[in-house]
Amino acid sequence: MSRIGRKPIPLPQGVKVEIGESSLDVKGPKGAVTCIVPPGVKIVRDDGGLKAVPSVDDGSLSAMHGLARSLAANAVKGVTEGFTKNLEVVGVGYKISKKGNAIVFSLGYSHPIEFPLPEGISATLDEKGGKIAITGADKQLVGQIAANIRRLRPPDPYKNKGIRYAGEVLKKKAGKTGTK
Repeated sequence: MSRIGRKPIPLPQGVKVEIGESSLDVKGPKGAVTCIVPPGVKIVRDDGGLKAVPSVDDGSLSAMHGLARSLAANAVKGVTEGFTKNLEVVGVGYKISKKGNAIVFSLGYSHPIEFPLPEGISATLDEKGGKIAITGADKQLVGQIAANIRRLRPPDPYKNKGIRYAGEVLKKKAGKTGTK
């Protein structure tokens, strides 16, 4: 059995859970999240919380057992606290602004890029400092949106300009040296 999979998942007040055959629907104050439960593992109610139980107890489902527990725990945490990814836009002339439910980027290309945000995801911008905070209840969706935004202009290894995660450490390369 998985060590992570054995841990119980506490359910805070105000969280409603519907357990299906291969899915788990969690509703709370920050929204609703549906997560898919891997085959061979069941999510059951246990003493006011949730627990992941493998169908076969021979160790072959150890990885899926831990995965199912982590997905369920992330869904519960997402609807109660939410998840946030912070990004920084670094570069002279690089600008960000919000237009309706989209972020508009000026990243040195010949045109501005309009990035629409999906339902359930919100963004707060610090336009002067070039900081973006992506928030939502679904951890996977928040991470994917942050990765898609970073992909618009990845950090340059020579000048370290571009969009990066907050706190991301970049190694700056040395440029070419002139010949004499």
